[in-house]
Amino acid sequence: MTKVTTVKNYINGEWVSPSGTAERKGYNPADKREQVYSFLESTDEDTKQAIDYAAEAFKTWKKTPAPQRGEYLYKIAELMEEKKDELAKVIVLEEGKTYTDAEKEVGYAAGIVKFYAGACRRIKGTLQEADMPNIQIETKPEPLGVVLVVTPWNFPLSIPAWKTAPAIASGNTVVLKASSETPLTVMKFMEIIELAGVPSGVVNSVVAPGRLVSNMINHEAVKAVTFTGSNNVGKKIYAEAAKDMKRCLLEMGGKNPLIVMEDADLDEAVDITVGGTFGQTGQACTATGRVIVHKDIVEAFTKKLVEKTETLKVGNGMDEGIDMGPQVNESERESTLELINSAKEEGATILTGGKAPEGEYYEHGYFVEPTVISNVKSSMRIAQEEVFGPVSNIITVSDIDEAIAVANDVDFGLSSAICTKNFDYINQALDEIEAGIIKINMTTTGTFFQAPFGGFKQSSTGTYKELGSEALEFYCQYKTRYIKG
Repeated sequence: MTKVTTVKNYINGEWVSPSGTAERKGYNPADKREQVYSFLESTDEDTKQAIDYAAEAFKTWKKTPAPQRGEYLYKIAELMEEKKDELAKVIVLEEGKTYTDAEKEVGYAAGIVKFYAGACRRIKGTLQEADMPNIQIETKPEPLGVVLVVTPWNFPLSIPAWKTAPAIASGNTVVLKASSETPLTVMKFMEIIELAGVPSGVVNSVVAPGRLVSNMINHEAVKAVTFTGSNNVGKKIYAEAAKDMKRCLLEMGGKNPLIVMEDADLDEAVDITVGGTFGQTGQACTATGRVIVHKDIVEAFTKKLVEKTETLKVGNGMDEGIDMGPQVNESERESTLELINSAKEEGATILTGGKAPEGEYYEHGYFVEPTVISNVKSSMRIAQEEVFGPVSNIITVSDIDEAIAVANDVDFGLSSAICTKNFDYINQALDEIEAGIIKINMTTTGTFFQAPFGGFKQSSTGTYKELGSEALEFYCQYKTRYIKG
């Protein structure tokens, strides 16, 4: 039996029980009979306390030399790597992904933190020539203050890491409001921050319902908010931040296209499709949402894709040989199944999957069969709405122009990919696809943390990027200083 953990807030270097009375319990999505955690929900008073302490800590932290801030980050990364197995098992237990995927997430998160540790020695301003003698013009980056970090459940360690690390590297302090679906992973992250000796109040975490976020944004000490999650919530956060013109960075949904042209290596294209669609159970904002296939190869491609999909083993992420775990909860599973049914009602064809798997092994988990749907039209709901589940939708096109038109025919523009060896196709796709990320002969999923990440259209606010050295721009304000000798 799994030990049930009572999750607490981490405020000013102390573990504090939330003061609310509403209790929330969390269960293993592969077996909902197994309770994993419980917590009392935080109140406005709890979140205010966390922000107040972060504001107080900022007075000292902003004066800490950046290379010294980097040393704390190196220690955090080192501890993440030491505790990789423990962290991965917690991620599997409360989020549901396979152990392999969870282990990769921990390694990725540690790499992110290490990257920003190194960036602490590269934070710099500029010198510019003045119009008059004896005057020096310089720009100097300065931290903003308290940053509110709001993160989702699907990457419960790496997304908090990729927001927290650049924030504190830049000299800000953080209040983290992570998803209530995965509080245990975040608690483990805070334990590592505590072990690393990060000064009290620099990083704080509260387990709180989403309805408290508006008041957190409106706290006078909060100078910026960064959010990853749904468009619906993101727009509310954006509107709230705009009331006081606070800096805001949003990364939201995707309906990411993978174009497969007639010259593509079919086996490679199928592997890319399967990895991008069914990896992480399709619960990634960069997951492949549509497979746009040239008519000359669609029959052969579809046959191979169905065959490959039917070999995938679904189950508990801790079991041997499992390729795909459950969805995170009942609501997500029902949403996926509802969109699959809508496709069938609109005239699409379910070629494999399309329902919850049957049998004793699956009856207590939130599983959905890996699904392939053909005869999908761009106007269908399944082709327009983010599924966030293991569903591959095949849309047939006649040429590259139609393929790119279909790729762009959605409100989102996060990630995209094309399988081809034709340089004309490659160049046209690079120039014309409306997305913040485009890949050639690669999955739509997966990014390198040294490169900027962010989308176009409804996928992002677009003003700032995450990841890479570019992420530091969001967490810094630049002061221009004129100095006369």
